[in-house]
Amino acid sequence: MVCIRQATAEDLLQIQNSNLWCLPENYQLKYYMYHYLTWPQLIHVAENHKGEIVGYVLAKMDEDDGAPAHGHITSLAVLRTYRKCGIATMLMKQAHARMQEAFSASFCSLHVRRTNMAAFHLYSQTLGYLVHEVEAGYYADGEDAYSMRCYFEAPEVAAQKKSVAAAQKALAVSSSVAAVAAVASSSSATASSSSSSSSSAVGNGTPAAGGASPAASSSSGAANGEAAAGDDKDVAAAAAAVADVSLNKGGTTKPGSSSSSGGSMGKKG
Repeated sequence: MVCIRQATAEDLLQIQNSNLWCLPENYQLKYYMYHYLTWPQLIHVAENHKGEIVGYVLAKMDEDDGAPAHGHITSLAVLRTYRKCGIATMLMKQAHARMQEAFSASFCSLHVRRTNMAAFHLYSQTLGYLVHEVEAGYYADGEDAYSMRCYFEAPEVAAQKKSVAAAQKALAVSSSVAAVAAVASSSSATASSSSSSSSSAVGNGTPAAGGASPAASSSSGAANGEAAAGDDKDVAAAAAAVADVSLNKGGTTKPGSSSSSGGSMGKKG
């Protein structure tokens, strides 16, 4: 089992050892240290289950005049017993990802010997690199090199995305300003409305001239109820008095006798 991780300072000696075992292009330890101190995000190693470094990729950022920001693969190596396992592909993809995330690289470049067909196949077929030019006598032994590039996106697309991002940023700023202004205006309107509502409530609590307050209305209702009850008692008393007068006029009669007029008619007959 092999894992890909970012290199640390303690890995530099093992990285150098892997380079000596795998490649004819070798570097002094200070060169690895320079890369580590300048672009620590772009050095990755493949580590086996024993903690041994079995592969690495050493990358950097190029700052050519007039060229967009782009990365460059300085060295890539995998021990022979760990080849054909996709380790080199994983190392390269990790380097590509970190170039884009950390430095917004638009493409990555590298050099490969014209006779190194295994590496050329990896770069061109698996990773999508294109031959940019052939550099004659690039290597110390005089061999030519393919200068290859892998574009993460077309230059036109990159420029368009950059302009769109700038426009979106400006729009976001203007929208934020408008939102803050709207909130401030809404707060002012709410404060004014609350103040006017408070004044209206105080005015409604004071009875108008000639009007009656709730307490007065309640007292008036109670007085009217008492007057109505008194009237009912008076009517009942009047009815009882009328009945007494009628009985006194008719005289005393026995139960079941007719009225006084009826009794006089009977006597005449």
